[in-house]
Amino acid sequence: MGRKDRLLWAAVCVSAVAVACTQAGAGGTLPSGASTTLPSSAPSSPKASPSPEGPRGFEHIEHVIFIVQENRSFDHYFGTFPGADGLPAKDGRFTVCVPDPLTGECARPYHLPETVNFGAPHSHDDAVADVDGGKMDGFLRQASQGGCGLSRDPIQCKGTLGPQGQPDVMGYHDAREIPNYWTWASTYMLQDRMFGPTDSWTLPSHLFLVSAWSASCTDPYDPMSCSSDLVQEDTVMRFRAGRHPATYAWTDITYLLDKHHVSWGYYPTDKLCNKPPPCKTFATISQNPLPGFTTVHQNRALDNIQEHGDFLRSLRDGTLPTISWLTPGSTGISEHPKQGNNPPLTRGMAYVTRMVNAVMRSPYWDSSAIFLTWDDWGGFYDHVVPPRVDENGYGLRVPGIVISPWVKAGTIDHQTLSFDAYLRFIEDLFLEGQRLDPKTDGRPDPRPTVREEVPILGDLRKEFDFTQEPLPPMPLRPRPPPGPASRPGG
Repeated sequence: MGRKDRLLWAAVCVSAVAVACTQAGAGGTLPSGASTTLPSSAPSSPKASPSPEGPRGFEHIEHVIFIVQENRSFDHYFGTFPGADGLPAKDGRFTVCVPDPLTGECARPYHLPETVNFGAPHSHDDAVADVDGGKMDGFLRQASQGGCGLSRDPIQCKGTLGPQGQPDVMGYHDAREIPNYWTWASTYMLQDRMFGPTDSWTLPSHLFLVSAWSASCTDPYDPMSCSSDLVQEDTVMRFRAGRHPATYAWTDITYLLDKHHVSWGYYPTDKLCNKPPPCKTFATISQNPLPGFTTVHQNRALDNIQEHGDFLRSLRDGTLPTISWLTPGSTGISEHPKQGNNPPLTRGMAYVTRMVNAVMRSPYWDSSAIFLTWDDWGGFYDHVVPPRVDENGYGLRVPGIVISPWVKAGTIDHQTLSFDAYLRFIEDLFLEGQRLDPKTDGRPDPRPTVREEVPILGDLRKEFDFTQEPLPPMPLRPRPPPGPASRPGG
């Protein structure tokens, strides 16, 4: 038994009870069916190579997994989480409110027990209107354009309207609705300043996830023909016309990963659609932009884009890539607010839990870092003004959770982050610090900003502590009982 295994065995035998007590004291819910099974040593993979000035110990992190859900703001999911920069409150009463154009009142946040939510429009124009020059007061104006934000019908909108008749964009959830998310945030780490990479919708956000830019190009083989595009109207038109949805000529992170011989896998759905004709649901396109990148085709890397079942299989057969991205694809598990007849958000939490459990029960747990986030705010209220780093963002704040045996346990990271921090983490650990920089990456494009070098961007390496006892795996029930209530002010 090696030193890492002995440390993990000690953590399993000694710390399991302490971890549970810590999370309960922090306002989370006790884990159901927690596992204390000792993982075996993971198969070998490329070792991390942190920059010389960075913290040591990252050879422990051999696998990085990003799980990206849809359309929830930080205040909507963690606004009452103890210690976080959540909904401002004093003496048990929220001190923020948003003007409601239908009632004339200033509507406050309220607890939302209903798990099928309506949300509000969340295009680029809606983001600009919600932020309203830093006032953060446009949420109900945008919600009032349709649905329950407009009708306020007590039957159609049963369970979603607040005590002032306000729509659910002002509602917040806590451990009563999303106990697993609160458990992970309490046990591992919560990020309370994770901003969407751009003030727009799902597709631009996912383009930033893999490339630090959202653009349109006049020539699919010329990166210099691209210019910023936060709407992606041409992509939508191509999809509706039954053509391949897009061709992105600029440089994405998989180009650098392939160049450095770092394995990667992108798992966007259980109904994969990489080639024409497009899939029937637009979610499978908006969350799966890589087939549109010229680099992916030129590197013959389309086979790296697979389905959820392939990710689970890689955990079982010892072929997990160094870098993995998981997106839900289907709106049934995406947590996207109601459009038509979407299932409750708890179905999305169950899917995420199954994916996290699979990692925890695999030989890869002790060499992994899992980053869980949501791609945009979905129209839901958040009180924090997004920083402006360039013409494209940042966008509104979204939740972020880090799950790893090496993360600083039970803490909240207050660094300013966006999806660009994910790319920087990959680059620092596995690409010798090479950025998606037109001047140095060997494939120039006219992106306005090297996002990984923005001065305010935090460093995810600071979230880890390799001197601590590694945290044991703690699988949870996908459909757990409700957790404890929170209260205004934490």
